[in-house]
Amino acid sequence: MSAEYKFENHSSSEETQIVQDRSKVKLTDLLSRLQEEKKKERNSNIALSVAAVSAVTVFGIILSL
Repeated sequence: MSAEYKFENHSSSEETQIVQDRSKVKLTDLLSRLQEEKKKERNSNIALSVAAVSAVTVFGIILSL
C-alpha cells in the first residue's frame, strides 16, 4: 500500500517534460541579450568619454583666457 501511495504522488513523465521545457533557456537568446548589453555599454562609455573630453577642453579654454 505504501508503494502505491508513493507512485501516485509522483508526477507523470509528460508533466515533468513540460515543466523542463518551460525552464530551459535558449543559448541564442542569451547570446543576443549579451550583444545588446555590450552595445548599450559601449554607447554609454562613448558618451561618458565625450563628456569628459568636452569638460577638459572647456576648462583648458577658460584657463588660457
